[in-house]
Amino acid sequence: MEMVLSFIDTNLYYFVELCTSIMELFGVVILVYTAIKSFIGWIRHDNSIRLMLAQGIALALEFKLGGEVLRTVVVREWSELGILGAIILLRGVLTFLIHWEIENEKKEIVNSTAE
Repeated sequence: MEMVLSFIDTNLYYFVELCTSIMELFGVVILVYTAIKSFIGWIRHDNSIRLMLAQGIALALEFKLGGEVLRTVVVREWSELGILGAIILLRGVLTFLIHWEIENEKKEIVNSTAE
């Protein structure tokens, strides 16, 4: 029975690590795609590139945050949990600030088009 539990534990660890890496890869891909799209918008003098970039960064951070939360499943030591907690807190605060910036940018766009 102990061998079965060890097998399950090992496979769960590798599965969670794989899923975490995939989620973080999604975050990186979204961020790079958004950066390229925003750069093209900047070249074309698009007024909404700040909003588009902020939304892309927020989405990328959500994937990265999801990967960190998933990683807590396989934490084996308290020190690892503390580090992960700090990363999750930092990414959560960044996400909150970016969403706040998105709302302000939306208001600014509405005000500039109303004039």
